[in-house]
Amino acid sequence: MGNYLSTIKRARQSKKHRERNTHYKSLLKTAIKRVLSTKDKKTAEEALGKTVSLLDKLASKRIIHKNKAANQKSRLTLFVNKL
Repeated sequence: MGNYLSTIKRARQSKKHRERNTHYKSLLKTAIKRVLSTKDKKTAEEALGKTVSLLDKLASKRIIHKNKAANQKSRLTLFVNKL
């Protein structure tokens, strides 16, 4: 780490952003697992709605890429429709 104030501030910001991003990514992984682990279509649809909302939120905050969000939504929707 450098001695300039700007590099010290950037290091603080990077740490804060990294912690926030890992928190949101953990929430996303849990939500996806919740959808994929259900066997009942009704509960899967409810979980899918919450997961799609979370994917859109993370894509708008640029925590994940918008194309990744679209791919995940498509994959989960196909899974729920096959139930």
